Amino acid sequence: MKKNEEFELKITDLSDEGAGIGRTSETGPDDSGAGFIWFVKDALIGDRVLAAATKVKKNYGFARLVRVLEPSPDRVQPLCQEARRCGGCQIQQMEYAAQLKFKEDKVWNDLVRIGGFDPRQFVRTDREIIKHAEGQILFEPIIGMEEPWRYRNKAVYPIGRDRDGSLIAGFYAGRTHSIISCSDCMLGPEENREILQCILDHMERHRISPYDETTHTGVVRHVLLRQGVHTGELMVCLVINADGLKTARELGVKLQEAFPALRSFSLCVNKERTNVIMGTRIIQIVGPGYIEEEIQGVRFRISPLSFFQVNSLQMERLYGTALEFAGLTGKEIVWDLYCGVGTISLFLAGHAKKVYGVEIIPAAIENAKENAALNGLTNAVFYTGAAEEVLPRWYEEQKASDVDVIVVDPPRKGCDIRCLETMVAIAPSRIVYVSCDPATLARDLKYLCGQGYMLQRVRPCDMFPHTVHVETVCALSKLSEAKHHISVQVDMDELDLTAAESKATYEEIQAWVKEKYGFHVTHLNIAKTKRKCGITERINYNLPKSENSKSPGTPKEKEEAIIDAFRHFQMI
Repeated sequence: MKKNEEFELKITDLSDEGAGIGRTSETGPDDSGAGFIWFVKDALIGDRVLAAATKVKKNYGFARLVRVLEPSPDRVQPLCQEARRCGGCQIQQMEYAAQLKFKEDKVWNDLVRIGGFDPRQFVRTDREIIKHAEGQILFEPIIGMEEPWRYRNKAVYPIGRDRDGSLIAGFYAGRTHSIISCSDCMLGPEENREILQCILDHMERHRISPYDETTHTGVVRHVLLRQGVHTGELMVCLVINADGLKTARELGVKLQEAFPALRSFSLCVNKERTNVIMGTRIIQIVGPGYIEEEIQGVRFRISPLSFFQVNSLQMERLYGTALEFAGLTGKEIVWDLYCGVGTISLFLAGHAKKVYGVEIIPAAIENAKENAALNGLTNAVFYTGAAEEVLPRWYEEQKASDVDVIVVDPPRKGCDIRCLETMVAIAPSRIVYVSCDPATLARDLKYLCGQGYMLQRVRPCDMFPHTVHVETVCALSKLSEAKHHISVQVDMDELDLTAAESKATYEEIQAWVKEKYGFHVTHLNIAKTKRKCGITERINYNLPKSENSKSPGTPKEKEEAIIDAFRHFQMI
């Protein structure tokens, strides 16, 4: 198939990135029956679409959506006119209830496929059911939003010019640095549009040029806007390719007059030729250099360079879940790894004996200490450094103190292996893992559960409606070591290998291989692999009647997949 060639496609699945998945034939290039896979941005499960090829690989390709021929039942009209072009919202065209199901399934599938958890271990439950049998895992319903719009407390707008040369503020188109004019994002506060217009008018009046990344010329690169959802305080910060701005004071006064809630206006100097948005030097023009936000009685100061969750409403529910999973009674020693500005630490401090936070970024630790002092919390202590270095050193010095709970909220790449090893060595009775990426979460849980921990509860949280991202909170407990054991001697001759036959039918094995590996295996493939593994069958009509009969061999990759299925169903 050539580039831009059009074809019809039925969408049957969604990728982790939110692209629709469909197949154009029943037989793949290796006669596996898997079909040729296409990824189509903006398409949904249930859509029948007209697509155009954009990139074709050996076994899969990418295509753009030309037209929806038959819409999915979950398809809705996006509120934002730029939803398809903008790189911010990947699934705004999906009905919100379907978005929540997609994200729940994403977490579930990664735990099963990457984490290796048996799906039969999971118990789907509502919030009224919290007791479960030994070895079972509660998979609790995703925490959605009642109103999934205008939820972002932070936005960063690149500034540029359109084709006519007019100044614009907006967002980058997906996978590009082309700016789409969009000053009224449906995920941000309505005030953003008016603030941006005030800034653009000022730039036009004083002939202040926007930054051009191709020539590394121009002044204003980005506008950072923050708002305290509960306090109403506003922050404006201009990221500039200069050491200052002569008319900054004038602009600051103008913004104050137009927006009485404005508490901070500053400049952030970034003269580097880089894709990194923020620089490190802040020039304060108006106000103290921060705004404040209050979450469940805890007050936070937020500067232009501070990390703070962009969804204040869902943050309360996410961290409330983490607090519930920690099971604190007021007597515990708690460590918060990757603590950032201490957001989770301060939530926990009111319910624990002592909370220790550790973060490798010095500026974040300074913010954490300031926030602790602001709230009068004396039982929260913060260290700068890598968790795998700070925690063992503390533990060695405080020989009489045990760590009861470790809370970890790592970046998207997950925990460093040394951090995981440190957690296992310290051996807290409970671990609460807060994750922004289900894949790395599943990988890390697999390690922890192989080192003496048991996954007990899982709850996703929709922090970012209309995007493919999802947060998850997990509770793990330390398995108690057995104090007694018995020895059992089993004669292998006494085992009835035909019992393994009843573990799974041919159809179940076929379905499992198709789900995990994406290709089809025949009954003959399974029967020949069973024989190779020593699994005998009382009636084996699948194998040839004669040892000398010629029949096609099982490809190596299919044989390995079938053996994997045997292990999954505990047949070997």
